[in-house]
Amino acid sequence: MLTSSKRDTAWEVFPYPCIGQFRFLDMPLGGFHDYPEILQRLKSGNEKYLDLGCCFGQDIRRLVNDGVPGSVLIGSDLHRGFLDLGYDLFTDKDNLDSKFIAADVFESQSALTPLEGKIDILHTSSFFHLFGYEGQKKIARRVVQLLKPQKDSLLVGRQVGNVRAHEEESSASGSGNMFLQNVESWKQMWEEIGEETGTQWDVYATLEDWPLVGNKVSWHKEGTKRIFFSVRRL
Repeated sequence: MLTSSKRDTAWEVFPYPCIGQFRFLDMPLGGFHDYPEILQRLKSGNEKYLDLGCCFGQDIRRLVNDGVPGSVLIGSDLHRGFLDLGYDLFTDKDNLDSKFIAADVFESQSALTPLEGKIDILHTSSFFHLFGYEGQKKIARRVVQLLKPQKDSLLVGRQVGNVRAHEEESSASGSGNMFLQNVESWKQMWEEIGEETGTQWDVYATLEDWPLVGNKVSWHKEGTKRIFFSVRRL
């Protein structure tokens, strides 16, 4: 059970807004329209999954609970403290055979390097939006490197967006400006990535309202939405 004291411990690792407001607990992966396909593909045991910016690895535990062998699942986060807290929260260090690695997605050589070209399905939620537009493009190019260079390699995720695509000061300490995408800007970014990397992608995205807490979502500015996306290699 995630008590306030454990949440406070996580806050000390890094004060992301989603930590402070417990918003990471909804385990977004299970709500994606691609989730049935993801489950079917991963249950075969023949495909590899990477959760980039996985925090406590809560979505990995969801997949295991839904019948996916833990051995095909990999979680990565910049902060080793979050990964360690995941074992503490789920009390599964001795029986979960998924792999967790601490790595910086912006480093050309890291613990992610051996995974290049080996990932079938990549999930990243509450991550792209921490950075400006050029930072998001760097992450997208890294995603292309990590995914297998074949048809139906898949990226799925969710992040903060806005009806008006724009850059603003980030609410996450230390990450500079954040670019809030809308559907059009997200598709345009992947067109640019395709041109730069010689790849082609089918991009699906939707903007959706945030669920209300009480009668409001107190920290959101005007036009703020959630953007859900899937990016599939053609």
